[in-house]
Amino acid sequence: MAIVAAGKMRRKGLAVMAVQTIDNTTEATPDTGPAFGPAVALSCRECGERVPLGPVFACQECFGPLEVAYDLPTGDPEALRKQIESGPANIWRYAPLLPVPADVVDKPNLNPGWTKLVKADNLARELGVTGGLYVKDDSGNPTHSFKDRVVAIALEAARTFGLKTLSCSSTGNLAGAVGAAAARAGFRSCVFIPHDLEAGKVVMAAVYGGELVGIEGNYDDVNRFCSELIGDPIGEDWGFVNVNLRPYYGEGSKTLAYEICEQLGWRLPDQIVIPIASGSQLTKIDKGLQELIKLGLVEEKPYKIYGAQAEGCSPVSAAFKAGHDVVRPVKPDTIAKSLAIGNPADGPYVLDIARRTGGAVEDVTDEQCVAAIKLLARTEGIFAETAGGVTVGVLKKLIETGQLDPALETVVLNTGDGLKTLDAVAPTTGPTAVIRPTLAAFREAGLA
Repeated sequence: MAIVAAGKMRRKGLAVMAVQTIDNTTEATPDTGPAFGPAVALSCRECGERVPLGPVFACQECFGPLEVAYDLPTGDPEALRKQIESGPANIWRYAPLLPVPADVVDKPNLNPGWTKLVKADNLARELGVTGGLYVKDDSGNPTHSFKDRVVAIALEAARTFGLKTLSCSSTGNLAGAVGAAAARAGFRSCVFIPHDLEAGKVVMAAVYGGELVGIEGNYDDVNRFCSELIGDPIGEDWGFVNVNLRPYYGEGSKTLAYEICEQLGWRLPDQIVIPIASGSQLTKIDKGLQELIKLGLVEEKPYKIYGAQAEGCSPVSAAFKAGHDVVRPVKPDTIAKSLAIGNPADGPYVLDIARRTGGAVEDVTDEQCVAAIKLLARTEGIFAETAGGVTVGVLKKLIETGQLDPALETVVLNTGDGLKTLDAVAPTTGPTAVIRPTLAAFREAGLA
């Protein structure tokens, strides 16, 4: 990582202090105070340039994406484990590892996280997994998707920066999470979605009383509009959770990695299958796993990360299979609308992680997605939205093609509730029979 000289930083009007980073190197970073806990700067993922913590998301030197850099706790791992375990049953148990103040637990928010890690023995038997299979079921969050995690972190950044309106571009789940979090925290919200989202997600985004704006076009069109709005005076006091607050927002996904390892008894799984929309969730889960290793909270061992996409929006999968480092944008055409991002910002980083860990990126058809939703529901009683269907479908395909070892312990993510995407399964799901209210009719239907 490139180090920014103190003199250069002072010319930009920044206060500078030396901190000990987790890799035991001393770097010049801005003096940020307690508002962001262990976070000390924003660091460019491409060139390493460091800038003060603020509502920015792109490096001014190379236009690369910025992410949060930390001075994470050092010392006795067992003491840190005990501190975490004594914390609340939500993501704030990990406050010592997140860009939030220590008193975050006392502020009005939705307190997401600490969702179930379900040991999926029935699904394992169905798929031939012998090494142990778990479903990290994030449908148990306040608005029934993992997006509550990322919004919770972005909200704390918005509070600190004095922003007045919470906003986002969304494929559905994020819009609901922003609306709910803003309502709870007393923020105004204004969120933007493609005009043709599933009805359930539209209602859930609108019910919290904020402004919901449909944009004619797909998610990439919505995202471009939001990038324009943020540069206009209209948006100067707006916090777009996945644009100008994106570095903080992304850190919420690390808590999935933390929870999985803690719920497994403070150990790494062998394999994880993760859905890909922008790709941020996958990259941040890997970041979280690496942090746990460096902190000594888990024993280091090899692990593989697999990415899952829908065939109708699979630019990262296509690049992985072709051996490319560049992800070519596509126009989405899939029922898995929460994954329908044709130009995924973190796509290249997903490729790096899949290849570095020995994993893969795979895709499934809409039909395979629906079949996987029903498979998970039938075997484990978990009703996943289409993103979960894609992920379970890809798990099945990875096993069938020999890309994933069924003898190794595996975790698969379900990131949302199937009640949000009823349209996907409604055409092929309904009553077994409609009968008269008599025992004879019941017998005639062959159900006795």
